[in-house]
Amino acid sequence: MIGCLCIHGFTGSPEEVAPLANYLRERTSWIVETPTLPGHGDKLQLKGVTYNQWITASEQAFQALAQRCNTVYVIGFSMGGVIAVYLAEKYPVARLVLLSAAFYYVNPRQLWRDIREMFANGWRGAQEHPLFLRYRNKMMATPFSAVREFRKLVRHVRPLLPCVQAPVLIVQGEKDGIVPLKSAYYLYEKIGSAEKTLLLLPDSYHHVCHSANRHVLFAETEKFLCASYHCK
Repeated sequence: MIGCLCIHGFTGSPEEVAPLANYLRERTSWIVETPTLPGHGDKLQLKGVTYNQWITASEQAFQALAQRCNTVYVIGFSMGGVIAVYLAEKYPVARLVLLSAAFYYVNPRQLWRDIREMFANGWRGAQEHPLFLRYRNKMMATPFSAVREFRKLVRHVRPLLPCVQAPVLIVQGEKDGIVPLKSAYYLYEKIGSAEKTLLLLPDSYHHVCHSANRHVLFAETEKFLCASYHCK
């Protein structure tokens, strides 16, 4: 049995990775899990939450999946990509997918501009879309202490990159105004994996699972994850 753990980003929710997770569920018999990190979800409650709690929750989700599956893939979006690297260094992650992985810091104001532009160019009825509304509301609900914890997480995980051996697919939207393109190049250079692929999406913003090139992302992720095993 194959399991796939999908980890969302800072101040986000499983909705960020839901399109890719659902794609994999529809096309495979894998167990695909999309946990919600502490303090995250539809209503942010980040005050007092530490980055160690995010790591612990992700470890618990990975361990639970590993008990049910003999092969486990990990997909991480944005801050979830940082946590995914941590897991891949510590646990037997079979394959690793890093989406807009935030090894350079998120700019909250740019995040809001990026969200607005993404919806303006790609969604009808953006003002009522749940993802749009969530990001509009969360910009005022993120304490600076949570930003500090995010930065601590990045500093903690960066030195682990050379130790990661799992095959990795690094995905970056070229229109991402949140995580700069240099983050993807930095990952590609520093990660220790012998098998590594960099996929740039020319028309995608930070939220690659919801952006224009998402169908390319879905197909390439499936192809990468299925490289060593039969998908079905």
